Amino acid sequence: MAVNVLIVDDSGVMRSMIRKAIELSGLAVGEVHQAENGREGMKILDACWIDLVLVDINMPVMNGEEMIAAMRAREEFRAIPTVVVSTEGSRTRIDRLEKAGARFIHKPFSPEKLRDTLKDLLGSEVFHA
Repeated sequence: MAVNVLIVDDSGVMRSMIRKAIELSGLAVGEVHQAENGREGMKILDACWIDLVLVDINMPVMNGEEMIAAMRAREEFRAIPTVVVSTEGSRTRIDRLEKAGARFIHKPFSPEKLRDTLKDLLGSEVFHA
């Protein structure tokens, strides 16, 4: 089974780094969609089948926390596994995101950290042997 991924980050360089780390992780990747902010990310969710969302917190227009709240408010998006990839350091905010069901990875991150988080979240059956 290939996993369709949505990467939401206002930095094109960071989106590319996350995409490369996902590909190196061994995840069976299907389509990879990218958005510069939460509003664009929600439009992609409306238009495409997405199995995994990776989202930054600090973005213009709609930040990652607002996007996750919008996802959790809609039945069709509520259960999509979500990983926050951010420099955010506020324990209060991280706790709030984790209570909303998101996993958290600090930037900068290692490809191994991303791989381990995705395996824990998605299960090893969606990874190449």
